Amino acid sequence: MSDSQLRTYDTGAAAAPLTTREKLLRAAREVFAEHGLAHTRISDIAARSGVNRERVYGYFGSKEGLFDAVVNDALDELAEAVPLTAGEDLVEYVDRVHEFHRLHPQLLRLLLWEALHYRTEPLPGEAERQGRYREKVSALERSLGAAEGHLQAAPTLFILIGLAAWPSVVPQLARLIMGADESENPEIMREHVLSFARSALRPTKEEAGA
Repeated sequence: MSDSQLRTYDTGAAAAPLTTREKLLRAAREVFAEHGLAHTRISDIAARSGVNRERVYGYFGSKEGLFDAVVNDALDELAEAVPLTAGEDLVEYVDRVHEFHRLHPQLLRLLLWEALHYRTEPLPGEAERQGRYREKVSALERSLGAAEGHLQAAPTLFILIGLAAWPSVVPQLARLIMGADESENPEIMREHVLSFARSALRPTKEEAGA
């Protein structure tokens, strides 16, 4: 997927006038990504969206309800932009996930704030979100084919997503370890990620064809 295709999902681009709900979700995504759930005030979101704060409660019930809606909205964009289908090249999938998060770091920030807020508590809508990932695990199992007994699909999916997303989660750590010249060059970092993915998945392809 090209940069231009991925940028279609940029929160700054809109082809039509936004509804009140969409204005609230867009402003809330920015504010929550910057400050997290605990340190965000409804008044901050209302001011940025240009919508009366009472509409937040009318649409979402609470600040927590709005945060959960923001996370799910961002995950919907990810799922639409970067689907995982059975039989596709998994290195290409890692590439698309990596590029999506590089261009759209807000989702990762939201997930980090979510982890800090809920910690080990069940997430709102957790069963539905698990269902999303079960579908991806099932697609990955079919992609692995005969080798699925050698690489378990669920932990493999988790590790592949982590590999793709980690450079966007902690860019300062990449800079400390690799230096600015490599870590801040998107093409160099991308090739490091894909090279590692190829190496990790190569035994799977060889065993599948054995």
